[in-house]
Amino acid sequence: MSSRATKNIIYKSAISRLGYDFIKDEFLPKGKDEYYLRNQQEKSGRIYRQLTAYEIEVLVRNSNTSDDWTKIFVSDAFNPELVKNCKFNGLIRIGKLEPICLSFSDLTTPVGLYNSNIISCDFGDNVVVDNVNYLSHYIIGDEVILININEMVTSSKAKFGNGVVKQGEEESSRVWLEVCNENAGRKILPFNGMQPGDAYLWSKYRDDEELLNKLQDLTEKKFTTTRGFYGKVGSRTIVKNSASIKDVWIGEDAYIKGANKLKNLTINSGDGEGRTQIGEGCELVNGIVGYGCRIFYGVKAVRFIISPHSQLKYGARLINSFLGYNSTISCCEVLNALIFSSHEQHHNNSFLCAAMLYGQSNLAAGATLGSNHNSRGADGEVVAGRGFWPGLCVSIKHNSVFASFTILAKSDYSNELKIPIPFSLVSNDVTNDKLVIMPAYWFMYNMYALARNAWKYVDRDKRIERVQHIEYDFLAPDTVNEIMSSISLLEELVGKLSLDKKEEKNYSLAQAKEEGNKLLEDKNFNCTELEIDGGVFENSKRKVLIIKVSESYRIFKKLVDYYAARQIIDFVTNNEINDISKLPIAAKQTEWLNVGGQLMQKADVESLKSKIKSGKIKDWDGVHNFYKATSSKYQTDKLQHSISCFLTLHKAKKMDATLFVYLMNEALATKQWITKNIAASREKDYTNSFRKMVYDNDTEMSQVLGDIKENSFIIDQKKSLKPFTKTVNDIKKKFSLK
Repeated sequence: MSSRATKNIIYKSAISRLGYDFIKDEFLPKGKDEYYLRNQQEKSGRIYRQLTAYEIEVLVRNSNTSDDWTKIFVSDAFNPELVKNCKFNGLIRIGKLEPICLSFSDLTTPVGLYNSNIISCDFGDNVVVDNVNYLSHYIIGDEVILININEMVTSSKAKFGNGVVKQGEEESSRVWLEVCNENAGRKILPFNGMQPGDAYLWSKYRDDEELLNKLQDLTEKKFTTTRGFYGKVGSRTIVKNSASIKDVWIGEDAYIKGANKLKNLTINSGDGEGRTQIGEGCELVNGIVGYGCRIFYGVKAVRFIISPHSQLKYGARLINSFLGYNSTISCCEVLNALIFSSHEQHHNNSFLCAAMLYGQSNLAAGATLGSNHNSRGADGEVVAGRGFWPGLCVSIKHNSVFASFTILAKSDYSNELKIPIPFSLVSNDVTNDKLVIMPAYWFMYNMYALARNAWKYVDRDKRIERVQHIEYDFLAPDTVNEIMSSISLLEELVGKLSLDKKEEKNYSLAQAKEEGNKLLEDKNFNCTELEIDGGVFENSKRKVLIIKVSESYRIFKKLVDYYAARQIIDFVTNNEINDISKLPIAAKQTEWLNVGGQLMQKADVESLKSKIKSGKIKDWDGVHNFYKATSSKYQTDKLQHSISCFLTLHKAKKMDATLFVYLMNEALATKQWITKNIAASREKDYTNSFRKMVYDNDTEMSQVLGDIKENSFIIDQKKSLKPFTKTVNDIKKKFSLK
C-alpha cells in the first residue's frame, strides 16, 4: 500500500469561499445559482432586506463577524442586539428576533443567536441558537431552539436516509436495508413514507426480477438525484446538548437531547401525526424515523426504518431492519429483520436476527432467535405468523417457520421447526426426547392474554394517516385459514393412526381424513395424545407428540363458527337484512397473505404486482392507494371468507335456516365460553398458592396486583356479553327463527 493511501486527504481552498460553492458548477443547471434549491425549500414567504449601517454597527459591537455583511438579510422585525459573538459566512437570512424568552420543559432561554459559527443558513422567527460550534446549510423554522451542539451540517449530496444516489456518486454509495437474511439476498431500498407492505413486497418476491426492477424505479422516481438540498429543522423543534448532526431532515415539534450522532436521517415529527423524541447517548445512521417515535438512552441504529409511534430504548441495537407501527424494542439486539406492527421485545439478552415476523409478537428475556445457524453461511431465515411468542431463554435454529400465535416453551430447539398449527404451545421434552405440540393452547389456558392483547393493539394504534389497515383480531382470514388446515391435518393424522391399527393398506389421503373426521366428531372418542414420526414438524427423526387432540379439534371448529357468526352479525346489524337469502353468496375459500400487517387476498396481491409491472401503478402513492382501496373492501371480503369457511366445515353448499339458527346459538355459547375463560385464566394469578405465597394476605396482594373484581378489561368483557346476547336474539327474531 502506498504512503498516500494511509494519509487523510486535506483539501485547501480560499477562505473567501467559506460558505459558498455548496453546489459545484458541474452540477448546477444552466442559469441557476447555488441557492436555487434553497429558495425552493424556504417557503415562509418572509420578505428580507439588507442590514442597515446601524445594525451592522451593533452587530460588530456585539463581537459578531461576517465575511460579507451584504450577504446577511433580515426581516423588518430583526433586532441586532439579540445577536452576539457569532461568526457568519455565506448567505444568511434571519427572521424576526424579539426580546423574549422561549421555554420548553425545564429549559428557559432568550431568543437570539449567540456564541455560534453559522454558515449559509436561513432562520425563522424568534429562534434560539446558542453555542452551536458549527452550523452549516440548514433551514431553521420558527421558534426553534438549538443549544450546545458541536456540529450541525448538511452536505450537498445529502439524501436524508433515502436509498438514492446523487449526481456524481458511485452506485456503491447507495444505502440498502438487508432485511430478512444476512446475505443481502432480500435487500430493499429505504425511503421516507415506506410502509410495512412495501418492505414485504420488495423482500418477498425475489423470483420476480421485473417486479424488483419496477420497485427500484418507483423509489428513484420519488426522489431527485439533484445535489444541493439543505437540511431542515421544523418549527418549535428543540435540539440541545448533542454532538454531531449531519445530513438530517427534522420535522416540526421534535425534541432531541444529548444525542451522540445523527447522520443521514429523516426524522418525521409533528404535522398532527405525533411528536418524535430522541434522547441521551443515541447514535442513528442511515435511517428513517416515523412520526411520534421515542428513541432514548444509548440506542444504536444503523440502516433502518422505524415506523410511526414505535420506541427504541435502553441500549437497543437495530441494524439493517424495518420495524413496524406501534412497536417497542428495549435493551435488545435486532439484525436483518423485517418486523410488522405491534412487536414487543425487551430485556438485555434478547436477540433477533434474519427474521420476518408478522406482527403482534413478543420476545421474552434470553430469547436468541438467529444465533444458531446450521449452514456454512449466515443465510438462514425465520418466518413467524402473527402473535409469535418465544418464551424465556428460547433458542431456535434457522430455517424455522411458525403459524400464527405460536408460543415456544423455554428450551434450546436444536433442529429446524415447521409448526403449521396456530395457537399452539410447543415444548421440548428432553427427558423423553420428543417435541410436544399442544394446539389451541391459548384458548384453553390463557384466553385473558389473547383477548386483552387484541384489544390493547387497537387501543395503542395512534396513527392518523392509516395507509394500511392492520388486523389485530386473533380470528381473521389468516388465522382461520390456518385453523381450517389444522382441522384437516388432525383428521388426517388421527385417521392414519386408526387405519394403521386396523392394518388397512393402500388407503388414500381422503380415506384417512374421512376416518379421522368420523372419530373426532364422535363425542365418546377422546384422543388425548397422538404420536407421529419425525421429519414433519421438526428436522429430526425423533417422535413428535400432539396432545389434547380431541379438545383442540373441537375448539378449532367452534372458533370457525364464531368467526363466521361475528361477521354475519356485524353485516346484518349494519344493513337492512332480514332474510337468509340476502346474505352474500360464499365464494370458494380464498388464500390470504399478511402484507405488512394488512391482510389481503392472494388474488389482490397478484393484481397489485401485475399493475406495478405493467405501469398502471406509476409511483409509491399508487401502491399506497391500492392498499387503501383493498382496505375499504376488507370487511366484505372477510364476510364472504367467513361464510365460505363455515359452509366448508359443515359440508354445506349454502346457508339455510337450520344452519343459521345453529350458528347464532353457537355464537352465543362461544361468546359465553370466551368471557368465562378470560376471567378464569386471569383468576389463576389470584388463587394459585405459589402465586400468592409472596404476599402475607389478600389485601397486600390486591394492593400489588389490583383487585380482580376491578379489572377493567374483565368488566368490559362481561358487560359486552349482555348486548351481544340481545343482538343475537334480535337477529333470530328479525329472521323469524327460533
